[in-house]
Amino acid sequence: MKAHDGIYENETANRLAKEATQKHYVTYSRIPKSAIKKEIRGKSIRKWQNEWEETTKGAITKEFFPSVERRLSVNLQINPNVTTIMSGHGNIRSYLNRLKIMNSSECPCKKDVQTIDHLLFVCKVKVRKRNIEE
Repeated sequence: MKAHDGIYENETANRLAKEATQKHYVTYSRIPKSAIKKEIRGKSIRKWQNEWEETTKGAITKEFFPSVERRLSVNLQINPNVTTIMSGHGNIRSYLNRLKIMNSSECPCKKDVQTIDHLLFVCKVKVRKRNIEE
């Protein structure tokens, strides 16, 4: 029903509305750039997660971040200590002993083998540093 006969804009709107009710497909094809970016990011994260779950590498890092999306949500200030903790590679006696750079993997605290878990949760030498940074 035409509200204002003879007014060009109304005539055009009415004609387009009538055509839209008679067509069985959508003619609007513009998608916002933000929607495309969000979809691509989601697909990339899902692909990355699948690869992350299938690889046998990064076991220590997987303990901290089993989910790629969770890791991306954490703002990490990457430095040598974080890299050592996350990878298990670095100035850690168990790692250096495995590479035959050191003769012993025993921690200076004499309680256990010096591993990431030992340094983070058990080592008496590092207890003061852990308490300061909490």
